Amino acid sequence: MKKILIMSFLLSLVSMNFSCKKGYLDQVPDDRLTLDQTFNNRNTALKFLANIYSNMPDEASQRFAGFGNTVGQWTGGSDEAEYVWGFVTSNNINNGTYDASSSLISGFWTYFYQGIRNAGVFMDNIDKVPDLTPDLKTQYKAEARALRALYYFYLLRIYGPVVIIGDKTIAPDASFNDVQLPRNSYDECVSYVTAELDQAAKDLPALPSNDNNYGRFTKGFALAIKSEMLLYAASPLYNGNTDYAPMKNADGKQLITQQPDANKWKLAADAAKEFIDQFVPAVYDLYRVNDPSGNYSPYLSCRDVLLKDWNKEVIYANIGAGVTNRQYETTPYHQGAADEDRGAGGLGATQGMVDAYFMANGRAIDDAASGYQKTGFSDFKAPYDDQSRSTYNQWVGREPRFYVGITYNGSEWLNKNSGNVITQLWNTGNSGRNTGGNDYCPTGYVVRKNMPPSDRTQGNRSWVMLRLAEIYLNYAEALNESNPGNADVLTYINLIRNRAGIPEYGKGVPAPVGQEAMRLAIRKERQVELAFENNRFFDVRRWKIAETTESGPTYGLNISADLPDFYKVVSFENRVFSKKHYFYPLPQNDINSDKLLVQNTGW
Repeated sequence: MKKILIMSFLLSLVSMNFSCKKGYLDQVPDDRLTLDQTFNNRNTALKFLANIYSNMPDEASQRFAGFGNTVGQWTGGSDEAEYVWGFVTSNNINNGTYDASSSLISGFWTYFYQGIRNAGVFMDNIDKVPDLTPDLKTQYKAEARALRALYYFYLLRIYGPVVIIGDKTIAPDASFNDVQLPRNSYDECVSYVTAELDQAAKDLPALPSNDNNYGRFTKGFALAIKSEMLLYAASPLYNGNTDYAPMKNADGKQLITQQPDANKWKLAADAAKEFIDQFVPAVYDLYRVNDPSGNYSPYLSCRDVLLKDWNKEVIYANIGAGVTNRQYETTPYHQGAADEDRGAGGLGATQGMVDAYFMANGRAIDDAASGYQKTGFSDFKAPYDDQSRSTYNQWVGREPRFYVGITYNGSEWLNKNSGNVITQLWNTGNSGRNTGGNDYCPTGYVVRKNMPPSDRTQGNRSWVMLRLAEIYLNYAEALNESNPGNADVLTYINLIRNRAGIPEYGKGVPAPVGQEAMRLAIRKERQVELAFENNRFFDVRRWKIAETTESGPTYGLNISADLPDFYKVVSFENRVFSKKHYFYPLPQNDINSDKLLVQNTGW
């Protein structure tokens, strides 16, 4: 696998004598001599840059989210999925048992701000390094600037408006209590982040210079995050949201604008289109692959886009992610199978997510013309199987992305190195609740997406964090809001559908008519295409629909029963979501320390 040179320096910086003052601006160097020593040579300077990169979230390890890291609760904490284990903090998100004092929400604030501070220190001092060329100093400074902007973007989507430190230098010997800073308005934050990304992009390469540099910031990643930032800024949660009218600084500054600005959608559309025009197809393109017979395979294309390292669709991937953590969760228990085929299956897809996938004819299952059957069984050959098997009709004839994303009862397992394994998810089946003890699927559907067809214990691959399909969907969404009826809206949705192997709108499936119908079509396409890729959690929030999607009974199959009662759809959880949950609260310790910080509304 292609390695990133800088990540080989992910070592402890304890030897550099960093203090640990409490609060989100900690990790200030103890003294100027230590800082001078750090930037006295290339190796220690690059270790410092590696430490900034280390704040990048490992989203393959969401089982351990909230334990002193930047890993998110995004998959299990959305209507896509559920973790079986009680210690997983996405369960707290789903049942609303967290507040401003909960450690599960404070790590993002603490560690992203550490990365932001250290990026500023790096930029202030990199020019001192004697054994670096001017070109590398310029590039590394741009990487630090882009990382700083990225961490602000992550903070903004979690907490709403934040404190922009900018290029201020806080004295190394300052007490934290001397640092009193108010929150900036959301619009000020967006302006800062987008300007920083523009500036960084000027000095970043379009592609890594060699295999050792994969995983570093590139021009494309910077400008893709800029387009994401503008999409969020245009969305209803941030754009004219009167629910946050009370959220003001002590001086009366309104933190979220109260009047919607339609031009923000145009800015988002323009940024996405500028990215497409600049980078597609020369640098990025939708991943497409043929089967062994030489025929185009939608199934393999949609599966392997996340598995083939640095294919042309990948804009950024984390090469240090704990992929074997996720592979353990997405491999069913498989009692009696070889170790390489045995996992936990503890990350379950909800019935709602299963139902979101289209039929092979491109229609939703609630479309009378879809051919969807709710009961009964048929002989059906899945795209990864070598034979037909008796399959519950709800899972027959679905689109290729369904078979990429979901392991259902009776399906053949992906890895065939030790022979064929058939997954049995009912109570006493080989992967059922009674069989697995603490390791079983809580919904009756195991998440399969991002699982390679090989030994589940093997890592040695990157974890895709952003790909071109998302930019296409961003563009379609923003354009539909800013210029409804523009032909590009349908064009870019259809590029996604074509790659997925389902009929395009207007070519076998009627095209949505009107802005509202198109908006719903875009959201459905986004839910399916980007399933389990850490988007749904934030999408339903920025659209302000989470009070519907994330609240109330959540459904799966009857995992406590054997066949045939296993197939009954039952509620496994009653989820809690109210208006205050659109943002996480700011950590109470920092509210107490920084007297100018105001808490998010409702907390």
